[in-house]
Amino acid sequence: MSTHSAEVLRLPEAAVPEGCRSWDAEQAGRWTRGLPPRWVPVRARTSVFLALPVVALAGAGLLHLSAGLPAWAAALVALHVVWLVLRPEAALVLVPFAAVVVLTPGDFAWPVRLGLLAALVGVWAAVGLRLAARKRQRAAGLEAAGGVTAEVPRPPGAAGGRAERGTFLLWSGLVTVVAGGVLYATAGLWDLAEDRQTVPAAGWCLAGLGLTVLLSSALARRRAVGLRRAPVPVLRVLVRENGDAETEVFAADDLAALRPLFTVSTTELDGRAEGDDGDDDDDDGENEDGADDESLRELISRIDDERAGPLREAVLYGAPYDGAEVVFLAAADKTGEPPVVEASVGPVRPVTGVAYRWRARAERGKALREARQEELRGAAAAVVAERTGQEAAAVGVRRWRAGWADWFAVGLVLLFVSLYWEDSGWWRYGYGLVATLLAALLLPRRIAWRVTADREGLWFNGLGGARHLAWDHLRVAECEGARLRIRSRQASFEEWRVASPRWPWLESRLGVLHPYERTAAEITAMWRDPAARPADLADERQRGRALWPLGLVIGIVGTATVALLP
Repeated sequence: MSTHSAEVLRLPEAAVPEGCRSWDAEQAGRWTRGLPPRWVPVRARTSVFLALPVVALAGAGLLHLSAGLPAWAAALVALHVVWLVLRPEAALVLVPFAAVVVLTPGDFAWPVRLGLLAALVGVWAAVGLRLAARKRQRAAGLEAAGGVTAEVPRPPGAAGGRAERGTFLLWSGLVTVVAGGVLYATAGLWDLAEDRQTVPAAGWCLAGLGLTVLLSSALARRRAVGLRRAPVPVLRVLVRENGDAETEVFAADDLAALRPLFTVSTTELDGRAEGDDGDDDDDDGENEDGADDESLRELISRIDDERAGPLREAVLYGAPYDGAEVVFLAAADKTGEPPVVEASVGPVRPVTGVAYRWRARAERGKALREARQEELRGAAAAVVAERTGQEAAAVGVRRWRAGWADWFAVGLVLLFVSLYWEDSGWWRYGYGLVATLLAALLLPRRIAWRVTADREGLWFNGLGGARHLAWDHLRVAECEGARLRIRSRQASFEEWRVASPRWPWLESRLGVLHPYERTAAEITAMWRDPAARPADLADERQRGRALWPLGLVIGIVGTATVALLP
């Protein structure tokens, strides 16, 4: 992993519980050796996390339609795809019931039965190994703590009461269960006979997903409340936020942040008590809101840049294991500020050896891509340096606009959408109208964006009209990967960005300079050198017209196409 971390931000010694031990590399090594075998799924990428419910729904429909399983039984079997990765506790209990359902005499072939049974047995073995590993991880964490415990801290002024962990999951689960019931009840309203046969299984599966979310809510709340019932084990660790806004936890002596032990999503607990709305605190509240806005902008910028946050010392409250809930008392991410209390809003997910190696390869690939892009930026800057000084005095205003890269990106999207045009029934009209709405809102700027530079700043056209950004307020103009973006020092100016597919290695080999690289280099040169800026002011026509008429035309044409074409 990253080996260029900044200096560690330390906790005040007074904030560390008495006798709290450091979780050093040796003890952490025992913890990681307690992980299950590499073939057992412990964590999933975001793309896999989003795909699993879709796979379960499709699998339930296929098992009901092709294998002849009852709708509820098809859903029960298909949901194990989700439970294997996200909810092993459910799979451990329900695999035997699913196996009985598969072996019950029916009208589907025995090879299918045996294949499903083998898959269920594999799931049961995997979740059994994973849950057994949790016990080893918990035991290793308790051993590292050496019996030292402390009460979970609360931020100053924080109100007591029940834990809020799991509330969002609770309501999400209830909505999903209801949606599954509605889908099942409306199965007879679908146009195609095939849809009427598969929708009941999808409804059962959707309801099962809702019940899974409710189970996750109950487990998360029970574990979060358990942290505050009695003193819990404590360990000194190092933490930082990664590019995905997750908290990475490292051994206390891993000062280079080489090997993350686990990741967990956290949120900083608010220290303001309920009812503190006195007039004397109005100014402080405004200052706090301003600081919160600045912190949020910094977080969004770090996520966009895929940069890790500073390495901070922290006290970990709670035994760490796969699926655990934890609390951190961590040094603030700015020197001189008091420690902050951060509570988990998601389960602990260990970083397995496979995940660690994958991340290391991803970072090496990112470094190579950045090196190629830096070469392209240098080439663009050199070209601009040769021409900017000569042309500045002769050009009244300077304009950049959408070109082949943007039209190519739009063409790829339209080609992808057209693949679904052969679908029939209300589904085609539904996604067609949604796609038309999105096209009317997004396409105008993608195919007709314009940036105009005059002697006072930059003008950006848009749906509602042109926006202005003074040169003094410009923060950065850069081409990062496939994105061209321009950011301001003013919070009121929303970041401007466009994106298109690109292949830096091919550009470098062919000696082609991407238009975004040239645009970013030219704007940066004008920003840094006032003598390179255009001499005139842009008039209303040069600033760029509003794009909403183009969006209206796209919406009308798209709606007519969806409604009239066969």
